[in-house]
Amino acid sequence: MNARKINAWHDAGLIDEETRTRLIAYEDEHARPLALWAIFGIGALAIALGLISVVAANWDEIPGQIRLSVHFLMILGTLAALFLHGERLARANPWGIEALLFVAAALGLTFFGHLGQVYQTSAPLWEPLALWLLLFGPVLLLVGRSWLAAALVVGGSIYCAWEYNYALGELIRRPSGETPPYLWLAFVTALPVFFAPVGAWLRGRSDRSAFWRRLEQLGLTYAVLGASLSCALASVGAYEDGGEALSASSQFIRAIGGIAAGILVVVTRPGLSGRMSGSIIVGAGVIIGSAIGVNDSDVFAGGLFMILWAGIAGAALYAGWRGVFQVAVATIALRLIVLSFELASDLLLSGFGLIVSGFLILGVAWLAVRVSRRFAPPPEEEAST
Repeated sequence: MNARKINAWHDAGLIDEETRTRLIAYEDEHARPLALWAIFGIGALAIALGLISVVAANWDEIPGQIRLSVHFLMILGTLAALFLHGERLARANPWGIEALLFVAAALGLTFFGHLGQVYQTSAPLWEPLALWLLLFGPVLLLVGRSWLAAALVVGGSIYCAWEYNYALGELIRRPSGETPPYLWLAFVTALPVFFAPVGAWLRGRSDRSAFWRRLEQLGLTYAVLGASLSCALASVGAYEDGGEALSASSQFIRAIGGIAAGILVVVTRPGLSGRMSGSIIVGAGVIIGSAIGVNDSDVFAGGLFMILWAGIAGAALYAGWRGVFQVAVATIALRLIVLSFELASDLLLSGFGLIVSGFLILGVAWLAVRVSRRFAPPPEEEAST
């Protein structure tokens, strides 16, 4: 906010003289010299790029053990700074500690690749990811405060789970002919959804409630994306060709995981927002378990997808989540358009069909905008999610 806007409010009669003076004084006291910070940032970036260029040009000349030692000392230095000065840095500049935390996590993750390069070793990708999560996951959970730290934990866990699923599901049967443990793999890929109840339980018991709320939201997002993907797979008949990896028993395990996680969210956070979040996750679990029953049916798979998102829209409306409601309405509209194309693909090859499709897209978009504006909760209620 600048002084010109404050003066405009005063001239329009929205604020009085005293309020105008206090606002300008507050803004002057808390002003951030963005241009100066940008100059500092450009200078720091230039120095960092120069150092990287110097090291890269002489990479082969530096002994591997020295490189690893420097890399390891950098990790120790960032972790020491986090735990010795983290509280003071968090009070002075919350994003500063997040940047330091990200650097520590990135250094830790790249250390394993560096180690493999020096000693010429290789391993399935899930192994270094799992070791990184074991070592740095607790640090991110203990110190993290923003979306960045939450996304690193949840995103790393999801990637590790699915890499593990791929490694055992595809590689284990090549050398020995063994049958992969598909039920175990289904259980592993369902585990990231349990970040939702963990976040729901800790968000009211920690001074970093925003971080745990983000962790809960990411777990919920994983459940919804998994259910949406299940409907998409059913639409193209993938469950017939997926074998045991997409069998009814494997999907049942994933469904049970989602339902259990949703129930735990409701139990650990029994308020309105918690009940709606848990209900969405439970619904996603039910959809995952039901998708295999509508395999290779465009209409029923599309209908199941829209039931999922209609449920999300209803929960968002009841809980007052404006943004979530609008996303749900837009998603239903988009799926309806795609479904109409799937059912009338032959018409798209003619000019008349393209005209009809164009009017259909405009009609669905107009209806989605009308519904979104007419029924969406007021913006100020979004903060309660």
